[in-house]
Amino acid sequence: MKIVVCVSHVPDTASKINIAGDGKSYDKNGLTFVLNPYDEFAIEEALKTKEKFGGEVILLSLGDSLFTESLRKGLAMGADSAILLKSNIYQDSLSVAKALANEIKNIGAEIVFVGKQSVDFDNQVMGQMLAELLSYNSVTVAVSLTIEGNKIISEREIEGGKEVVETSLPVVISAQKGLNEPRYPNLKGIMAAKKKTIEEKDAVVFDNYSEFLGLVRPTSKSAGKLVDSPAELVRLLREEAKVI
Repeated sequence: MKIVVCVSHVPDTASKINIAGDGKSYDKNGLTFVLNPYDEFAIEEALKTKEKFGGEVILLSLGDSLFTESLRKGLAMGADSAILLKSNIYQDSLSVAKALANEIKNIGAEIVFVGKQSVDFDNQVMGQMLAELLSYNSVTVAVSLTIEGNKIISEREIEGGKEVVETSLPVVISAQKGLNEPRYPNLKGIMAAKKKTIEEKDAVVFDNYSEFLGLVRPTSKSAGKLVDSPAELVRLLREEAKVI
């Protein structure tokens, strides 16, 4: 069984993000980049699937040479190999999905794992797009997964609760926090990762279907007011805020 995990290299959420001079990108100077946190759940579930059924776990990413840092971490966790589709230009979600799907077809994967979203753009659409482009079944925001032969049973989060769905291979699974507890790379895994292959290829570039216009900071919040009586609070809500 060939299992592909699509991963992304993103700014650490603890980093302070500044807008670059072009107004269309963020300033990478001084930023710490990490493996996308949701992708760690995807990698862990892929490794658990391999341990149970056998096969091969292949990491797949699209980006510049810095993305190898996150691929190395995934290899240290236990993935077998990695492929980096090299690209230094802006590509929207659909263009990225098409390039990834093109490579997944070449690999012939039966299961594709992705994090439910990347923490930089937060579009939360990659899993669904890949499934459509590959003509695979799809399960999003999965918090549990059971594989029985060709059958997939998964619990997924929905607004106000959870639902259990059943589908079959081939499938794209979008991993949500709670699906598992990602393992930490140990020293043996880190040393082994240095010998594992990261194959680099030029990404196939598809047309973008959306245009990135720019980044803007949210407006600053106005200062709060302290009131000393309920009557004054009601007056302010009626006359200034005009919400009652």
